[in-house]
Amino acid sequence: MGRNKKAFIYDRVLASHSLGESHPLIPTRLRYTYELLQNFGAFDVEDSYVVKPRKASFDEVTSFHTQNYATAVSNFSRGHYLSQISEFNLSASGDNPVYPGMYEAGLWSVGGSLKAVELLLEENFSVATNLSGGLHHAMPGYASGFCVFNDPVIAINQMVNFGLRVAYVDIDCHHGDGVEAAFYENDKVLTISLHESGNFLFPGTGFCENMGFGKGLGYAINLPLHPDTDDEVYESAFTQVVPPIIQAFRPEILVTQIGIDTHFRDPLTHLRLTVRGFENLIHKLSLLSPGRWLVLGGGGYDLRAVVQGWAGAYGIILNQSWPEKTPKEFRGKYGVEVLHDPLPEQVPSAARELAFSYAQRGVNFIRKNIFPIHGI
Repeated sequence: MGRNKKAFIYDRVLASHSLGESHPLIPTRLRYTYELLQNFGAFDVEDSYVVKPRKASFDEVTSFHTQNYATAVSNFSRGHYLSQISEFNLSASGDNPVYPGMYEAGLWSVGGSLKAVELLLEENFSVATNLSGGLHHAMPGYASGFCVFNDPVIAINQMVNFGLRVAYVDIDCHHGDGVEAAFYENDKVLTISLHESGNFLFPGTGFCENMGFGKGLGYAINLPLHPDTDDEVYESAFTQVVPPIIQAFRPEILVTQIGIDTHFRDPLTHLRLTVRGFENLIHKLSLLSPGRWLVLGGGGYDLRAVVQGWAGAYGIILNQSWPEKTPKEFRGKYGVEVLHDPLPEQVPSAARELAFSYAQRGVNFIRKNIFPIHGI
């Protein structure tokens, strides 16, 4: 039997928590995406399945995170020992707030990614999507960048334990620092991150020169991008770097983090991608899958762009085209009327030229210093 089954990991529990009224990360974006896909009939398509997540265990979380940190998050989640929160880069508000139920929310997100791995490795699925995952900034002993537990690392470790070569491609606007750090000295996991340059955006890391260390030298690839990078500049840089390296590495499984905070309307970032540009990247990633593909969510702080982009991405995964206009009942409920908004104003030529030359310098660095390591 061939690998044709695709899974969308979803349950309302994945979208039922809140980081606070003013926090830019809105978990209900996952529910809106699910409901739009449901309205489009995505889960009536042959070989398309909605699969419930499971809750990760403490042992699974501490396969990457320290026991001290995981225990502290559990305590804070129940309102205990809050005087210690700053030790773990948490606060009463701000980027990484403490909130009731945060530990359980983290367990469900990690468990969703682990359930997706199980579908790929044990149940003959070709694609498994957990848009509640992709929390790529969390470090072993502390939270970072809205991320409490690093589900991509925990999921990839499961794959490595299974004996697989893993390629991880991160197209979030922020550098995938937590994932890169976890595998920086590992030649069995290739990490590629395309992101707005750390000179302009959190977390301030992910430069071309950060190439891995020891056995991992050449297995960490960073392509930082300048503000005002648009669809054409981004796609050109992506095409020159990502397919050749993936094809040379020959992974047995592909993991992608598909944050859509690269969108031109995103309030926290400065790139200029459209939903169509984002969809083009998803299509290119689909062509690189070796037959097992884990798709994770990530950043995205313009709610309309997230729903549009992720619904479009899942259509590509299913090889389905959705109507341009959203169903009337959905339109009235959430204000998302079409899948592709009118194009933004064109980037001024001087800014676009700067973005292009910045990206091309990164491409040239990678070609010169990393391609030879992979025999390219």
